[in-house]
Amino acid sequence: MAKRGPKKIKIDWKEFDKLCAMQCTLPELAEWFGCSVDTIERRCKEDKKLKFAEYFKKKRTKGKISLRRAQFQTANKGSASLLIWLGKQYLGQSDQPGMGADAENIVFNVNFGKQQKKGNKKK
Repeated sequence: MAKRGPKKIKIDWKEFDKLCAMQCTLPELAEWFGCSVDTIERRCKEDKKLKFAEYFKKKRTKGKISLRRAQFQTANKGSASLLIWLGKQYLGQSDQPGMGADAENIVFNVNFGKQQKKGNKKK
């Protein structure tokens, strides 16, 4: 008796892992492998014994590390904007003076109105 249903989609897990590292979404992965989102989720459970979200989280970390490495290399080559952005992200730096990670709360009161002489109070 012939097997019923569509032919089982083959997932190249090495390629799948690379696409996860590139932060591809579930719909993008399904499109790439020519199947449905449900098929990707089902195959993760069958072949990897993990839910898609768990498997994706593990595999995308490699891509995050690669991206971070590239950012630091670019910054160290002199990209001022990337150095500023990384300083804000990792060092608590800010465009606001005194608002860094180690800053104390300092309050300034500035009055730009006319100063009144003692004894000449407005009523």
